[in-house]
This record gives sequence, C-alpha cells and structure tokens, in this order.
Amino acid sequence: MHGEEMITNEWLQAQESLKKKLVTQDDYTWKLEELKYIGGLDISFLKDNNSSVACGTLVVLEFKTLDVVYEDSAIVEIDVPYVPGFLAFREAPIFLQLLKKMQDSSHPFYPQLLMIDGNGILHPRGFGSACHLGVLANLPTIGIGKNLHHVDGLTKSRVRELLEAEENFNVDFISLIGDSGNTLGAAMCSSKGSFKPIFVSVGHRVSLASAVEVVKRTCKYRVPEPIRQADIRSRDYLRKHH
Repeated sequence: MHGEEMITNEWLQAQESLKKKLVTQDDYTWKLEELKYIGGLDISFLKDNNSSVACGTLVVLEFKTLDVVYEDSAIVEIDVPYVPGFLAFREAPIFLQLLKKMQDSSHPFYPQLLMIDGNGILHPRGFGSACHLGVLANLPTIGIGKNLHHVDGLTKSRVRELLEAEENFNVDFISLIGDSGNTLGAAMCSSKGSFKPIFVSVGHRVSLASAVEVVKRTCKYRVPEPIRQADIRSRDYLRKHH
C-alpha cells in the first residue's frame, strides 16, 4: 500500500469514528434571538509555489451589528497533503489551536457558533470540514461552500435549473435534495442580483433551518460576514507577516 493510500485509509477511519458523534439538529441552549458571538474561520495560502505556508484566522463578530470584536491569526507551515474530501485534516488543527487559545484565556467573546469556509454534510461521505471541526470543537457549526460537491445526484446544472425556475423566482434559497431523498443543504443567492449561490449545510449541533436563518442575517455580500472578514484578514495578515 502506498503512503497516500495509507493516509487516506487512516483518514477514512477517523472520519467514520467522528461521524458517530455528529448531531444534525439544533443542540444549543440559547435562542437565535439571544445569539451574541459568531466565529468565522478561514485559511489563506501564499500564492507562490511554496504553498505550504498558510495563515489561519479566527474572527468573532457580534451577531446583531456584524462588527468584528475579536481576531487572531497564526502563520503555519502545513505538511498535510490536500486530498479532496479530506480538507479538515489539513485545516482543522489550525482552527482548533486558535479556538483553544481563546478558550484558555476565558475570553468573554468566545463564539457560540462557528461558520467555516467548507462543507458540512453536503459532502461525498456526509462529513465535510464543518462537521469535522464542529465535532472536535464541540460547537454548533455551519458549513458554507462556494462550490458544489457533486453528491447524491446533485449537479451544478440541476441546481441552476432549480434556482432559475419560475416558482423559485422570489425565493431566498432552495433545499438541496439528493437522489436518496435526503436534504443535504441549501443553495442560497445571498445578495441581490447574485446568480452565484452559496451552499449552506449543517456542520454540527445546528439544523438546516437555523443555519439558513443565521446565514441570511449575516450576509451583506455573497459570502456571510464572519467568513468574509476571516478571509480578508487572513490574506492581509499573510501579506504583512511573510
């Protein structure tokens, strides 16, 4: 067995064991109206060939105002290969480190909910990076994908047809129902005049209905503000510090 195959087998087993802890319904003590702090996570890589240097960023936004109340970034060298479908093995350790640092200092703005630039259950094995991080951090987590994984018969063209269908003309989002009949997420045109949907899916401890509601309330532009701010700041930090 080659090295990469061994890694992938180990990762498959790790995914399967973490998946047993996955909760896909609302499992939090606050009401949506009481939600105060949302975390956004993203990672940026240096653009040159040495793409192992990256910057992970955690931002926390106040839910009502969408103001950034906390940010922290870490420059790291990543030696884990990128394998499609296993993104979390590359990124989650960095995000967990940033969250742990905040938790260890008993920071008052520690997030009650996370948003991650990656998919949740809308994933070939039903366990994307938002699920992985959510289970390990034990926090309600929402996955936001900019591209569609072709899963369970869902394709870009099929989603585009649904979004452009007349009966959906005034609808904010459409449910993504696979051939199996399972609802795997929602395609959402999050800003006026945007025909490029984002793909919202359950990460952990949050239902799709709640996830969609939170995303709606945090979008000023196409990408929800917690992720947009994390993305802007991680690229900025990388440029300044490397």
